[in-house]
Amino acid sequence: MVERTPILNFFTHLILFLGFLVAVGPLAIVAIAASHNLADVNKVPMSLIPGSDFWVNMKTAWTTADLGPKLVNSLIFAGGVAAGKVIISALTAFSLVYFRYPGRHFIFWLIFITLMLPLEVRIVPTYAVAANVLSPYQGLLDITGITWLIQKVTGIEVSLSLGLLNSYPGLILPLIATATGTFLYRQFFLTIPDELTEAARMDGAGALRFFIDILIPLSRTNMAALGTIMFLWAWNQYLWPLLVTTDPSHATAVTELKQLIPNVGGLPEWHIAMAGTLIVMLPPLAVVVLMQRWFVRGLIATEK
Repeated sequence: MVERTPILNFFTHLILFLGFLVAVGPLAIVAIAASHNLADVNKVPMSLIPGSDFWVNMKTAWTTADLGPKLVNSLIFAGGVAAGKVIISALTAFSLVYFRYPGRHFIFWLIFITLMLPLEVRIVPTYAVAANVLSPYQGLLDITGITWLIQKVTGIEVSLSLGLLNSYPGLILPLIATATGTFLYRQFFLTIPDELTEAARMDGAGALRFFIDILIPLSRTNMAALGTIMFLWAWNQYLWPLLVTTDPSHATAVTELKQLIPNVGGLPEWHIAMAGTLIVMLPPLAVVVLMQRWFVRGLIATEK
């Protein structure tokens, strides 16, 4: 046990206070800037006393970027990605831990290696698949010569095409695979006593029944932790929604913040942009506040 002394307490609280300033300082500046008019924001240095235009700027940002429907799109996108990642990772980890088949360890490490490949690295092939989900099958038909044979015999040209651009499935499905979630679930499932598995088997519970009735209730906190992390990750995505959604009706709130910054030649209205940033930041902040207790419990349970 570390002995607590006045000097140690002082430095501990000092580091905590400095960390608090680093984390909250930028948010405070954004909120203050959102309460000023353009002239006050452009002053050097900007006044750190809140102004009187906060609600006017918030309303302007809401209407200019049409944030209402865009927030709904973001909620569907982030919620769908989070739910998909939780389900897929749980099923994958269940298979790797409780089923014995050749190559399962190799499959796990193959999945784990994908952590080294962020979305930006694999954005081009991912976009190609979203643009035409059936393109791999078309390539397989072309390589095997089946396309040529069908065209020779029937005169019909085979061209498989199914695009997911400008759709919710196109936004969500390519992002639901997660090595992080699989790793977290695998570590948790490995802590489940073998006696529990044997007891379920003796009671006649099959694999699916064991997964639904025993593992899922035991891993609720892990689901909450993983779901919170993945919701925040998906909410903050910019590049992928920007590529997939050329139709404004499917655009997300994060990508539509660019509507608050004029093109070349225009004067940026930073007070409006800061107000829009605050609006977009509120839903993930609410998720963190509501899920904080479950989030911490899930992380602690995973580490045991």
